[in-house]
Amino acid sequence: MTLTVNGAELMALLLASVRVVAWLAVVPPFSSRGIPAMAKLVMAIGLSLSMAPTLAGQDLPSTTPGLLMATGAQALIGVAMGYVTMLLFAAIGAAGALIDLFGGFALAAAWDPLGMNMNTVFGRFHQMLATVLLVVSGGHLLVIGGLLSTFRYLPLTGVPDVASWESVLVTGFSMFFTIAVQMALPMIAVLFVADLALALLTKVAPQLNALNVMFPAKVGLTLLLLGMSFPMLPAAVDKLVGLANEAMAAMAGAG
Repeated sequence: MTLTVNGAELMALLLASVRVVAWLAVVPPFSSRGIPAMAKLVMAIGLSLSMAPTLAGQDLPSTTPGLLMATGAQALIGVAMGYVTMLLFAAIGAAGALIDLFGGFALAAAWDPLGMNMNTVFGRFHQMLATVLLVVSGGHLLVIGGLLSTFRYLPLTGVPDVASWESVLVTGFSMFFTIAVQMALPMIAVLFVADLALALLTKVAPQLNALNVMFPAKVGLTLLLLGMSFPMLPAAVDKLVGLANEAMAAMAGAG
């Protein structure tokens, strides 16, 4: 029995896998340590396998230096696109961290072994809730589809326009802060007014122990406002999915 392998499709598969696996290594929830590295590799090969027949028709490197340069370029493209996507989805966790800061929960920050960073209570909770909404709504499939669509705009041997990435990164950072503040600002404003009211109460009744009143009141108010804010999370996740796809398309040179 003789097995024949199409060299062009195999090379296209390997180069595409480099871009996809670099993207998966950065973007949550795929970047979590809870997902084994072998699973990420198999996922990257599976996603690239669907694109290999189409990518085999592109101009592929024919020399070893060209192959090494193309591999490095694909890794750079995947990491850059993954970083922008991760930055946008981190806005929901940042909104939760702001709520922790003004609600008095920031003191309960703990080490997250999966994310390899320090997380506050509602910062981690918002991030987990956003991940659940992303998976349940199928948003992760849209983001992966957006990544695969970049192969049409930026071929395997194409050189990305790194100069245009600056505007994408600046826009990504601005959207990160804007979305985080927009989500947390109503609760921050109410908690600030509550702090002022408690301060005035302390001035009016100095014999009142402010600490015994302030912390339970802020905890209860934070939990109440947090429950009222849950309905806006699906719309925020949907908007972030669209922004992530637009950012990856812009980095690939679409439009």
